Amino acid sequence: MGEVTHVEMYGELAGVGPYGVNPGHALITMVEPHFGHERAYNRWYEDDHFIAGAMAMPWMYAGRRWVATRDLQLLRYPTESAVARPVTSGCYISTYWVTKGRYSEHLRWSVGINRRLNEDDRVYRGRTHIFTAFHRHVATVYRDGGDGPRDFHALNYPYSGLVVTVIDAAGPVQRSNLLEWLCVEYFRERLLGSPTAMVLAFCPHPLPEDRMSYVKQVEGVDSRLTLLWFLEQDPRLCWSEHFTALDSIVAERGLGSVELVAPFIPTLPGTDRYVDELR
Repeated sequence: MGEVTHVEMYGELAGVGPYGVNPGHALITMVEPHFGHERAYNRWYEDDHFIAGAMAMPWMYAGRRWVATRDLQLLRYPTESAVARPVTSGCYISTYWVTKGRYSEHLRWSVGINRRLNEDDRVYRGRTHIFTAFHRHVATVYRDGGDGPRDFHALNYPYSGLVVTVIDAAGPVQRSNLLEWLCVEYFRERLLGSPTAMVLAFCPHPLPEDRMSYVKQVEGVDSRLTLLWFLEQDPRLCWSEHFTALDSIVAERGLGSVELVAPFIPTLPGTDRYVDELR
């Protein structure tokens, strides 16, 4: 296939399919750099992979990186987590929005470009994927009714913190009940007067069979919810008041098992800030 044909294909593809602004899907990837590789991993991810392995792809229209310094890692719970073993592992997390209705197209490109990056030796080996999955967006609840930044702005607006929550229900029906309770009762009560501007809920997609070998298959496809809480202040300032005891509340209602509640702050792109505070 010649170069002209490749160029023409871009023009044809632009004229078909959905192209809205809503975050129909998300890539959420929590990674632990190997000990002694923290600075090299950070520079590789920011200087190369964040762009070539993510933002340069079709239909991935927003992205942001977050970091958990050691004091933030120590706030995580439950201690025995089905997501992170130990629960402190996974000090970097990246979040990306994918246009609604474009997951399949983006995924094929993602598999293809990552295969190429591997062949070109542009994949850093000194890290472990702790929690990596594409997700389907299922709900957004705003503290102020959407009067301000909305969910499609969330990765561009300079929020001061992110809290990631993973909850496992017993199955699809129980997950539906859990989501209804969260949206109708819990989110609205917890957001009122809080530093959280919005919370987004997602269900995981299974990864394709031709995914990269270092990324394990997604667990809980039919039963897991992932929540992203976007904060207007550092999570350390509001942790005890707003983010503790969710595991006991969910368990008491028989709605599932909270497997991770983890706070992060944004990285400062182009720098190695926080690299010396991870251990």
